Amino acid sequence: MCVERLVEHLAPDELWELFRRVVPPTVVQRPQGGGRRRVGDRDVLAAIVFVATSGCTWRQLPPVFAARWQTVYRRFA
Repeated sequence: MCVERLVEHLAPDELWELFRRVVPPTVVQRPQGGGRRRVGDRDVLAAIVFVATSGCTWRQLPPVFAARWQTVYRRFA
């Protein structure tokens, strides 16, 4: 299963729309420039759903997801 299909399966359009209504969009400001590109919110939501439904720990998050486990956990918290 490719990553896009996995994200669409774990975070379907209905869940994504509900999420967007509840969580305001984040404005990324990097006054000094640089840094890594921000991982998409839908990718992170799919990773959170995966951890919640599979029972794996944050550190066991498969590398197939675009975000590292630290990023997913930080946004969840």
